[in-house]
Amino acid sequence: MSITMATATEMQNNFGRYMNMVTAGEQIIITKNGREIGRLIPKEAAVSSLTDSLTGILKGNFSMESEKDKALEEKYEISG
Repeated sequence: MSITMATATEMQNNFGRYMNMVTAGEQIIITKNGREIGRLIPKEAAVSSLTDSLTGILKGNFSMESEKDKALEEKYEISG
C-alpha cells in the first residue's frame, strides 16, 4: 500500500482525486499546519487492522507495548 501526504487545503480542493486514490488502495495522510490530523485508508485495510487487533486481544496475544512499537515503525516508516 502506498502512502500519500496531502494538506487539508489540497484535500478540500481535490477531494475526488484523493478518493480515487483511496479506492485504488492508497493511504492518504492529511496534514494541517505541518501536523498529521487524519488518514484516509481503504475499507479493507481498516477492517483487516481492526480484526487482527481484536483477534490478538481475544486470543490473549495482545501486547500494548508491541502494538505501540509497531504503530511507530509504520508511522515513521522504520524497517525493523
